[in-house]
Amino acid sequence: MPTQQDVLGYAESLSNWGRWGDDDQLGTLNHITDGVRLAAARAVRHGRSVSCAWEVAVPAEMERSTTACPCFADLPAAAGMPLPGFRNDRHWGYSLERLGLTFHGNTITHLDAPCHVFWDGAMYNGRPHTLVDAETGSAWAAVTAAADGIVTRGVLLDVAQVRGVPWLEPGDGVFPEDLEEAERRQGVRVRPGDAVLLRTGHGRVRHEGGQTGGVTQPGWHASCLPWLHERQVALICADSPQDVQPSGYDDLAMPVHTVGLVAMGLWMVDNCDLEACAATAAELGQWDFQLAVAPVRFAGTSGSPVNPIATF
Repeated sequence: MPTQQDVLGYAESLSNWGRWGDDDQLGTLNHITDGVRLAAARAVRHGRSVSCAWEVAVPAEMERSTTACPCFADLPAAAGMPLPGFRNDRHWGYSLERLGLTFHGNTITHLDAPCHVFWDGAMYNGRPHTLVDAETGSAWAAVTAAADGIVTRGVLLDVAQVRGVPWLEPGDGVFPEDLEEAERRQGVRVRPGDAVLLRTGHGRVRHEGGQTGGVTQPGWHASCLPWLHERQVALICADSPQDVQPSGYDDLAMPVHTVGLVAMGLWMVDNCDLEACAATAAELGQWDFQLAVAPVRFAGTSGSPVNPIATF
């Protein structure tokens, strides 16, 4: 078990600063080469696709104002339309929404960009936190660095199943030996450029109406960070908000987020719903698949709500 000092040392020993150049903003997404994407395409054997995201609830997680207009021609604005069809068509109507949400947190499925977390005032590749502006967002390592999408081979490691429990309890950490035992039992191995999807069973707790909003949760233990670095993992996804809580370290609240995003440039998708993905993998006996994650191109933002799609 690494000590707190060991984990603090990961900021240097696992650092990818300068690895892909001083101006790199992709971080671990650099592991996803053209060859990795082609290999991901070959992982599609059945043509079945599964969402790995939660539905965003209204009004608990999102403010929404919806307008339904059964006949646009009845609106005052129709009279000023230059095209006569909009003034005369008595059949056409529409609905539209204005949405507002804070996607970071413990419920909405979202992608974290490297600029999401700072350590000693710095973010990935040594840039200062002052590059994040209240009006324009981040000028460095924002979610738009992944504008071309994240398409790679995904590997689901079902640690809850391996441990023979419906779910890991809040505060239960996942360790490298759990990951390797899942690989062994599932007959799969994580390769460079892969996305690793960690199932703790936290999603099942949510589906069954259990308490998930507290400060304790299952997740990656900091000891997994060297394993993720060595395997050259491009993206981590979990059915919890990633870090086990409590972390096990008095002075490190979220070491996986901190070392991962700041030192490694490791992108991550928090709060996935992996229940359907796990059921499909077990049914097909296939624990790898093509994973596609397409963030919305919000300029300067530290992440984006996403709907990761696993295609078997």
